Amino acid sequence: MAPPRNVVKIAVQMPDAIPQLIQLDQAKPLAAVLKEVCDAWSLVHAESYALQFADGHRRYITENNRTEIKNGSILCLSTAPDLEAERLLGGLQSGSRERRRETLQHLVSLAPDVTFAQEVISRDGLQKLGTIIEDGDDLGEVLTLALRAFLELMEHGMVSWETLSIPFVRKVVCYVNMNLMDAWVQPLALRLLESVTLSSPALGQLVKSEVPLDRLLVHLQVMNQQLQTKAMALLTALLQGASPTERKQACAHHALAVLQNIIHSAAPLGDEMAHHLYVLQALTLGLLEPRMRTPLDPYSQEQREQLQALRQAAFESEGESLGTGLSADRRHSLCAREFRKLGFSNSNPAQDLERVPPGLLALDNMLYFSRHAPSAYSRVSNRVGGIWQGPCGLSCAPHPILFFYLPPPPQFVLENSSREDKHECPFARSSIQLTVLLCELLRVGEPCSETAQDFSPMFFGQDQSFHELFCVSIQLLNKTWKEMRATQEDFDKVMQVVREQLARTLALKPSSLELFRTKVNALPYGEVLRLRQTERLHQEGTLAPPILELREKLKPELMGLIRQQRLLRLCEGTLFRKISSRRRQDKLWFCCLSPNHKVLQYGDVEEGASPPTLESLPEQRKEDGAGVRISHLPSPVHPLSGDRVGGQPSLLPAVPVADIKALLTGKDCPHVREKGSGKQNKDLYELAFSVSYDHGEAEAYLNFIAPSKREFHLWTDGLSALLGSPMGSEQTRLDLEQLLTMETKLRLLELENVPIPEQPPPIPPPPTNFNFCYDCSIAEP
Repeated sequence: MAPPRNVVKIAVQMPDAIPQLIQLDQAKPLAAVLKEVCDAWSLVHAESYALQFADGHRRYITENNRTEIKNGSILCLSTAPDLEAERLLGGLQSGSRERRRETLQHLVSLAPDVTFAQEVISRDGLQKLGTIIEDGDDLGEVLTLALRAFLELMEHGMVSWETLSIPFVRKVVCYVNMNLMDAWVQPLALRLLESVTLSSPALGQLVKSEVPLDRLLVHLQVMNQQLQTKAMALLTALLQGASPTERKQACAHHALAVLQNIIHSAAPLGDEMAHHLYVLQALTLGLLEPRMRTPLDPYSQEQREQLQALRQAAFESEGESLGTGLSADRRHSLCAREFRKLGFSNSNPAQDLERVPPGLLALDNMLYFSRHAPSAYSRVSNRVGGIWQGPCGLSCAPHPILFFYLPPPPQFVLENSSREDKHECPFARSSIQLTVLLCELLRVGEPCSETAQDFSPMFFGQDQSFHELFCVSIQLLNKTWKEMRATQEDFDKVMQVVREQLARTLALKPSSLELFRTKVNALPYGEVLRLRQTERLHQEGTLAPPILELREKLKPELMGLIRQQRLLRLCEGTLFRKISSRRRQDKLWFCCLSPNHKVLQYGDVEEGASPPTLESLPEQRKEDGAGVRISHLPSPVHPLSGDRVGGQPSLLPAVPVADIKALLTGKDCPHVREKGSGKQNKDLYELAFSVSYDHGEAEAYLNFIAPSKREFHLWTDGLSALLGSPMGSEQTRLDLEQLLTMETKLRLLELENVPIPEQPPPIPPPPTNFNFCYDCSIAEP
């Protein structure tokens, strides 16, 4: 009989005792189970004992976690947690350094258990550990163990970090600021201060004032990776509560040290360090959020001046001087027109920049591009033949008053000036949308994730990294626009491609902006399309090695199916037009394959008539330009009847497949060669094919001009199949791919949502003996 579901078979062990194999009834109180275990070992006072898991952190078994006990679990009998906590806290008061060290070691091993931690905290264990830390009598192993035990107990969240005293925090700060310190003490002290900073604003201000940023910079430059990680953790914790100005100064101050000593370090980055780098990057980019959330104020003098500076950078000062004598209304009208030429959707750019995001951040990007990338933005001021060129190829006719002659522009402008109006790329609209796109990709303004590790090293290499990234991206957008030959209606499609180009390049984590520029420019529109197709095939599992092997096994069967379809199509027959010497195509003839695949039969058909049946096809016709010609021979033999036929060229009513010698296509066909290679015949080359066959001692040809490219593929494939040659047409390739895809999906229906391994599972080794094998052929007596 099977045991009850609430009964598990376990082992209980104790030092210097034979382990017990018991059946634990989960419905029985834990105190009763302990009593039975103690009675088996003749132990009195069962309440002084407790059960622990034998592996892991040796957690105590309680009524709350006893359901974690499974069949085969190993437990151990130990002292009850309250008595153990009392004993260990008493050992902390010992004057013997060795006993205190052993006590702290045992305390650290049991501190992760919540049951034991409750007992220690209820007996003022934190205060006793705090005294050891504050006294600092031993700056070596004892202090390290005390800090570790203190942190483990505090991690349970039973006591708030705000209850810590100021002298205690200052003492821990001293350990961080000391030069000569145990290698394990400072990482633990930094970890403690990080928790204090994140949990208590008041104590966080104390840590901020007591721990200078230069001191953290020293810790970032050491070769101790654990110390670097904890210093980075405290740095990010301090920056989260800092003002934007302080955060900006600190990020700029530490960026180079982070890049040189951590990112470019030979040691691999741990998960914790990668997370802190992500947080630091998020805090740096978060400085852009106020500008991103602020719309343009049309009444702000500073913002109006920035807009005018952007306009003036695009239009030369000479043009401005020519309009100085105009009235205010006329000058305002000219400015509005120039803003439209810049690519703003409205004559008043404030209406475009009212959208948040990107708000004023888009204006900042455009200004930065005009000031720090003059070689690219200077293209804005070039006018070619009365056409104004924007940095994205925008072309507009300038006002007649401002028109004047300029020297020949650079090649870039000449290329863009040839674009039609519908291919113009609006610079301002592109900049606004691109700013939104960059904010989304970099998650500007979003709260930091607690587990994310996605950071880009290039953001630690220079100042104004976001604006520099914009300068690269706006030129990429122009390049992609030209590659796609986009129009105004394709604006959203171009932005989707640019998003993919930027996202794929950012995922590579380039170490510098120049490397980012190189990689993103090496990802043109055509490459994006190829990657999309490859990823789609990978998602469908088409490129997995087991699927490729399955496809190879299916190919012969499916090629046979295609061959059968081609022969059936030949048996149905097709109407072909006759091509006379005058290129008249008003006559039709019909050709088909006999059902037994032995003979090609043909005959004339009247215009508008339905295709004839095999029985109605004539047995013999004289040549009338149908395109079937044989050589002049004395009394050739009819291939069907065997009768002698006159020596004049004639049409044969049927061609035995056995007599077919070859299939000719294109310019190799005799009826194409005879009509020459004039321009009027080039359209027939791709549709022409011929069958050469033996007619007695002569070679004859059956010549075709297919009515369509599809019929050409079907007939050439069918004739190739009759001759035993491979079917290599494009239609065969497409049909095979479609059938392979369908058949593969049908075969894999039962494996839906089951991951297919890249390699087959290993074959297990053979058994050592085959005694389990039974010979059924031997009859029992």
